[in-house]
Amino acid sequence: MKKKLWMALLALVVLGGLVLVWMYNSGWVDDFNAEQNRVLQERTEAGLQFGARANQQQCLDQALADFDGCMGYQCTVASGRFLKACLSKASISEGFCDGVPEFREKPTEDDKEWAKDYCLDNNIRGDNCRLLMRQQQLFCSQ
Repeated sequence: MKKKLWMALLALVVLGGLVLVWMYNSGWVDDFNAEQNRVLQERTEAGLQFGARANQQQCLDQALADFDGCMGYQCTVASGRFLKACLSKASISEGFCDGVPEFREKPTEDDKEWAKDYCLDNNIRGDNCRLLMRQQQLFCSQ
């Protein structure tokens, strides 16, 4: 029984390796990376354009609205790119940084609670809403 288990595990490892080699050699990885770069560039450009005619709060609101329902890493990164670019061009919003905790490399429990509460209070569904809120923390701490 043990020998069959080891043989099955070995077969899975070999099969996984073959799939990875195929993906790399087929250009799939290159195509995937090119598509991700295109999306990130589009979101950055959209953020710059939106920020040129918006204020800081409108940038955050738009980024969170676009992000709402996001359940993956790629849409989180894309929304973060939009928000960062937007904030770089936006006009000042009175009170935008009021009550925003100072940015720390390692967030405290209070930081996490602040972000979670903001997302819940604004009915933003998405696994990584708190990561977008860290963008606001970083922006307000500079």
